[in-house]
Amino acid sequence: MIPQTMRCTSRWLVGALLVAIATALPTQIAISETSQEDKPAAQSIVSIRVDAEAATRMGIKVEPVARQRLKIAIKTTGQIEPLPDQKVLVTAPIQGRIVQLLAKPGSSVNAGQVVALLSSPELAQLRVEAISKRDEAEAGLQQARADLQLAQQNYERQRLQAIADLKQAQTQVALVQERYDRNRELQAAGAVTRRQVQESQTELSAAQATLTKAQSRLGELEATAQLSRSQAGVSAAQSRVRLSSAAYDARLSQLKATANADGLVQVTAPISGRVVDRPITPGETVTVEAASKPIMTLINDDRVLASGNVYEKDLDEVKTGQRVRVIVKSLPNRSFEGRIADIGTVIEGTTRVVPVKAELNNSNQSLKSGMFAELEILTEQSSTSVMAIPNSAIVNKEGKTIVFVQQADSYHPVEVTLGQQSGNWVEVKQGLKDGDRIVTEGAALLSGQSAEGNGAAADNDDKPKQTDKAQTNELRDLWWLIPVGSAIAFAFWAGRRSRSPGKLEKVADYETEIYLERSKSLPETSNKSEDSQPPHQD
Repeated sequence: MIPQTMRCTSRWLVGALLVAIATALPTQIAISETSQEDKPAAQSIVSIRVDAEAATRMGIKVEPVARQRLKIAIKTTGQIEPLPDQKVLVTAPIQGRIVQLLAKPGSSVNAGQVVALLSSPELAQLRVEAISKRDEAEAGLQQARADLQLAQQNYERQRLQAIADLKQAQTQVALVQERYDRNRELQAAGAVTRRQVQESQTELSAAQATLTKAQSRLGELEATAQLSRSQAGVSAAQSRVRLSSAAYDARLSQLKATANADGLVQVTAPISGRVVDRPITPGETVTVEAASKPIMTLINDDRVLASGNVYEKDLDEVKTGQRVRVIVKSLPNRSFEGRIADIGTVIEGTTRVVPVKAELNNSNQSLKSGMFAELEILTEQSSTSVMAIPNSAIVNKEGKTIVFVQQADSYHPVEVTLGQQSGNWVEVKQGLKDGDRIVTEGAALLSGQSAEGNGAAADNDDKPKQTDKAQTNELRDLWWLIPVGSAIAFAFWAGRRSRSPGKLEKVADYETEIYLERSKSLPETSNKSEDSQPPHQD
């Protein structure tokens, strides 16, 4: 009777133990899962501890939060464009074939620099005719110069002869004059006759006539006329030389082009800038038609335009010359300032916007045509001071806007609510208070440090301890299963030991009978397979 009672008791305890385990394990698993889900939330708000030396190496800069008056701006989007007169298509002045390209894409050129050489059949024909005429004119010029040289030599020879004749006539006049004067004195003294005096006077008149003739011959040399004709011939020949290429030069002047010594048309850059496109290759034929490809495209982007649209309701606050701040997404942490250069005069019917263009300085070539840009047209300052922080202090993490606040040697992440933005500054509506020392540079590094280490180094040392403690608490919650299981095992063992041999045999016979009864209820195929087995021996 006692063994039967113990056997029943053990069965009851086993069932109770199974029910307790089935009830406790889901609860414990749920508690564990809840703890695991709560860990990221707890870790995301853990402060990051960084000593002063490490903060210096990381470039962390801390500044106190202050209030200031922000510029109220009208924001719009647009793109970067070149100035209208600083994007030029270099085209061929006349139909021809490209012989050589002297500027590569991306290279810089100056205004007036030769960028291509062009061969034109029309100009080539004019040049051949000009050369032929010039050769003829130069041959005539050489003949005229030779005639001039002969005339000059003849003139010089006649001039020297006339000078010699003049000197001889002057000498003869002087001698005859002296003789005439002496004869007159002698006549007065009665030494000579009057006839001798008259003869001396006749000789003097003849000598004076010869002198006059010599003087006139010197001024009117025959070679003078010949010299003049030769000089005129040289001038005419020179004129023919100049006019020999008149048609060729006139055509070049009409085209506003020049040619080199080989007769190739020199295509020059109309502006200074960079070559951004060169669709033509050497050997291609170009025309002056509008559909013809340009030789190359030049852009001078030392100054560029940022174009955008402003709604009709904001037109009263936009004026020419007003300051504009431009931000380009491809150039983070940089802004460009300029002034409005042009405001459109027509409002688009559907969108009710007006185009606005601001001119920017781009001497460092940072801005490229076609870049998307955000424009902030600065109007006036806000009426009151607001709490503002720089954009570099903001970190977006897990869908939250975070700012790191310094607390001693730790940096605590604080979620903030932002307001209006002005340039690199943004208003903070909630989350900070005046005087808070926030990280303005290096916030992204702190965020990355938090993501990698889940907190400061000191905090990481405590994490394993907390995990071990939690596991210990979980095991402690199941301590009662140990003595209960031991008691059940002992009761089961005691019941087995208390059974008698005869009772065991009866139990075996009883189990065999049950087995045989179940075997009879099986299908015929199963019975055949069981009949092949040896019968059970009592």
